[in-house]
Amino acid sequence: MLTQVSFGQNTASKEILGQIFEQSTSVEGVNIINNTTQIATISDVNGMFSIVVKEGDVLVFSAVNLEGVRYRITADDLILNSLKIKMAAKEVELKEVIVNENANITAENLGIIPYGQKKYTPAERKVYTATSTSVDKVLNMISGRTTMLKKEVNVEKKEALFRKIEYLFEENYYTDRLKIPVADIKGFQLYCVDDAEFAVSLNTKNKTMSMFLITDLARRYLIILENEK
Repeated sequence: MLTQVSFGQNTASKEILGQIFEQSTSVEGVNIINNTTQIATISDVNGMFSIVVKEGDVLVFSAVNLEGVRYRITADDLILNSLKIKMAAKEVELKEVIVNENANITAENLGIIPYGQKKYTPAERKVYTATSTSVDKVLNMISGRTTMLKKEVNVEKKEALFRKIEYLFEENYYTDRLKIPVADIKGFQLYCVDDAEFAVSLNTKNKTMSMFLITDLARRYLIILENEK
């Protein structure tokens, strides 16, 4: 009986934290995949990540700027609840460089656009056009068009945040860890991107902060769901 209990504990899945180290290049955006379960995640700007594993699982670490690493999870890793992964920068052989004598000919150099001009998204460009002259500005404010265009910019930004949060966490993270029902995951994701602090963590790719904030957001969202019953 004791043997069976011990075996069951060793093979239980568990979410653990980890950090990737490499001093000469970026450790952000490293792909980490559990070769056994095919669960995947990515590291944040500090090399931090979290992933569900059990003893014996093999994690595969890969990035365009780093040599790949395979790491087998041990019982000690599960006890410590953390991993320290050292990776090495890839030595990139430079291809032959062909000097283009016309390389300095740009739209800015030709005077087509001013130097350092801000690049706009489609929705931001509409707002700029609608408010770029005093006459246009007054007419568009009266018609309400400027307000509508600014709403388009906000919608565009929220759509971008929504795409990021969809990529950041697996479905079982919401259901198993945060206790969000499957049918309410999309609604919860929209609720999260409306939170200013959480939006900043997504835009800065700080997954550790996102994981910290989303726990409290889940608690508050579950209360909302409970009150709606």
